[in-house]
Order: sequence, then C-alpha cells, then structure tokens
Amino acid sequence: MRTLGLAIVILAGTMALAQTPPKTPQPASSAFSDVPGLVPPPAPAVVPSPAPRQLAAPAVPGLQTTNLGPLPAGALAGTNALEVPTRTSLSGYVPDDKYKLRAGDRVSLQIMEDRDLPKSLVVADSGELDCPYVGRVVVADKTCKQLATELKAELEKEYYYRATVIIALDVANKFLGRVYVWGQVRNQGPIDIAVNENLTAGKAMLRAGGFADFANKKRVKVVRGGGADTPNKQTFELNMVEILEEGKTEKDVVLQPDDFIIVPSRLINF
Repeated sequence: MRTLGLAIVILAGTMALAQTPPKTPQPASSAFSDVPGLVPPPAPAVVPSPAPRQLAAPAVPGLQTTNLGPLPAGALAGTNALEVPTRTSLSGYVPDDKYKLRAGDRVSLQIMEDRDLPKSLVVADSGELDCPYVGRVVVADKTCKQLATELKAELEKEYYYRATVIIALDVANKFLGRVYVWGQVRNQGPIDIAVNENLTAGKAMLRAGGFADFANKKRVKVVRGGGADTPNKQTFELNMVEILEEGKTEKDVVLQPDDFIIVPSRLINF
C-alpha cells in the first residue's frame, strides 16, 4: 500500500510539471528587469540614412562652362549662380597682320592684366597713338600684331612682369588723306582721297566746283613734298585745257596725300 501511494504522488507531480508553460527569458542588460510590473519600451527602429544627392552644375545664361560632372550636395551652398568658375582663353583671338594702320583709324587696346575694359583710341594725323603707360607711339604703317608686340616689350621693361596686349581695329578710316586746292577755283580748300581711289588733278578741279572766271587753265601746278617727311619737292605743271576740254587724260597726274594744287590767274583778263 505504501508503494502504491508513492507511485501516485510521483505521477501527479509529473503531470503538473508537464502542464506548466515555459518562462520567457528577459534581456540581461535591461534596466527594467528588476522592477516588477514594468514592461521595457521597444527598441528604436534603425532607419538607414539616404545617400547624398548629386547636384548638377546650374546652367547660367551667357557663361561657357566645362562639364565638371555632378557636384556633391552643399557644394554651391551660399554662393551665387553667377560665380560659377569658368575657364577663359585667348586661343580664339588672332591679331591682324595684314592691314596697316593709318591716321584716323579707331582701334581698341586692352591689357589683360589690368582687368579693365578695352580702351578706344584714334590714330592722330601725325600717325601716333596715345597708349597707356607708354605715351605717344608711332603706329602708322604698322599692323595690329606688330604694334601689340612692341607695346608688350615696352610694358614688360618697367611696368609688368608679363603683359598680354590685345589690339584690334574697330573702324578703318575710309579716307587715305587729303589734297589742297588753292587759287582760281570755285571752292578752295581740302579734298579727301578715298581708299583705293585714283584721284587725279582733273577730278580734283571738278570737285572744287570748276575754275573761276580769271583762272589760267593752261598752267595749273601740282606741288608735292617739301615737308619733313618728304623733303624732295616736286612740281608738275598741267594744261587743263588739254586734259578736260580735249580729253587727253594721259597727261593728267594721280594725286597723293598732302599734294597742293595751285591755279594761277591770267595776266590779261578778257
């Protein structure tokens, strides 16, 4: 009987243990594990940070930019869009080495190291140009390329370690020079010679309005030279009756700048 009762007690204990639910393990490091009745808050979810955005360089009207690829976010923060750096080059500028400067030509001169706008200058009647720093320079019969090379050498002597000089022709003087008519003509004074024009003494008489009433048409003089530039003086005597009235144009003379045409009076007027 004792053995049977002991067997029943062991069987009942085994059934009770089988019906008891297992305990849920608690984290060892939880701060709420020792406080009864408190449930620890859930752990915060880990959200991955987004990848940095890639910004393209802004398009600025009128500026030529090189494709630098995408820019990192914040690279343009606090900057003006017009301050995007660009690369400037003078590779497209070709100085003129054909046209020779003359009096009355208008040119633009710029020294790149000064960072100033180009200066508009006019070649004086003496053939000189008033250049910055250097002063008056003879430029007649020189090309823009020759003049830029000379000014570069002068500027680098005293003012610049390295000078970049750009000279370009803005407006060419359409007149080659002037001749002067004096004496028995309708309109005395200067007459302009256009570029590529063959102005003869006979044509100059027509531009002067023709001869006056007491003009000696047979002894018209053309005086050339005698100044500082052309010390050798020349005098041509023309018979305008043959040239203009008889059509012997082969006896006419092609004028040059600064020529003087003198029409004398007749000794006997009738």
